[in-house]
Amino acid sequence: MEEEDTLRSLMFLMTYLLMKRRRDINNANIQRRNEIQRRIRHRQYFFQRQRRMLMMMIAGGIRSNIRIRTRPWTNTPSTDWWERVVMTEFQPSDWLDKFRMSRETFFYLCDKLRPRLARQDTSFRLALPVEKRVAVALWRLASNIEYRTISSLFGVGKSTVCRCVRDMCHAIVALLRPVYLRSPDDQELEDSAELFLSQWGFPHCVAAVTTLHTAIITPSANASDYANCDGWLSVLSQVVVNGRGQFWDVCASFPGGTDPADILQNSTLWATASEGGLSPDPPPIFMGQPLRYVLLGEACYPLQSWLMKAFPEEKRGKTVTEPLRVFNRRLRRALHVAEEALLRLRARWQCLSKRNDCGLDVVPTMILACCILHNVCESHGDVFKAEWQEEVAEAESPQPSHKQFLSPSTDQTQAEEVRRLYCDYFEQQD
Repeated sequence: MEEEDTLRSLMFLMTYLLMKRRRDINNANIQRRNEIQRRIRHRQYFFQRQRRMLMMMIAGGIRSNIRIRTRPWTNTPSTDWWERVVMTEFQPSDWLDKFRMSRETFFYLCDKLRPRLARQDTSFRLALPVEKRVAVALWRLASNIEYRTISSLFGVGKSTVCRCVRDMCHAIVALLRPVYLRSPDDQELEDSAELFLSQWGFPHCVAAVTTLHTAIITPSANASDYANCDGWLSVLSQVVVNGRGQFWDVCASFPGGTDPADILQNSTLWATASEGGLSPDPPPIFMGQPLRYVLLGEACYPLQSWLMKAFPEEKRGKTVTEPLRVFNRRLRRALHVAEEALLRLRARWQCLSKRNDCGLDVVPTMILACCILHNVCESHGDVFKAEWQEEVAEAESPQPSHKQFLSPSTDQTQAEEVRRLYCDYFEQQD
């Protein structure tokens, strides 16, 4: 009886092992057949794709030959327009009008961006030259026209235009930002302070802080956050302008409804200036005592010992004295350097003055790239045409004004002493 039970259990075990082995073999065969069929479909797909591309290339060559032979008076092909008209026949004024920079600056920019923008030719397509990629992107930044129009003009696809704009903006931020958008050294601080004193009549000042609103299309999420104080949708940027009208620092990508004071207090500029990073050590002398250089700001910013803003014009039961009015006039006059810099920026790169239809993942990088290009053009001495400002004046999105910051600052007493020191200086000058 025990032998029968042992034999029965052994037979059951052998049957189970045989069935499991057969199932494993069947699964392996099914997987092998599926993999073979997948490879066949993959190879057929690429063969068909290659065949279609070859047929399209042959058909395109036939159509272009027929068009050139039968109608030689038609419009110049786009590739010929770029290679012959732009590269050989464009005059200096044409380069300024179309690309907002001189020919020399254009090729300088191409050389600097070549490590990031150069592409290799493939078996089916020739890569766009770096010069053409930069020209496509600059045309978009300068005019803000549709991708379809630029596509027809340069003879490339709309997706290629979008990719050129995106790639060039990222390349500018990666390669040129350390050179053209950086913190100043001691000599640059001193030069900027001299410019503020000689041109704007405000001493011991090295820069002005202001805001820039860039109109955007309605985002897919949190659209109400992007509505600014004037009611239209925008991306808000904080910019710092030196005495030459060039940008030292730019913080982009904030919704238009953000308070400028919050942006400032959470920026690296706040930490750097609070620690004395925007002034040499030891501080220069002003009115007989050592004082760090100051920045100028609008009424929406908090008063700090290193950030001067105007006195409130209306006080409850108090009359604003003449020294305070003089200080306000001098400060507003010096703030014109930031207003003019933003006007030149938006006039040169109209993607910032008209409504920008790019996605929110591209707009901040585009703003940074335009600010860097502004510094490149200004440092190279490229001509700025007055008629560009007329186009900005006709733009559909004028810059809104922010409400005044009323909360007391952390160093209110020291800040008031510095501001009174300036009042004494202007009173002595008068």
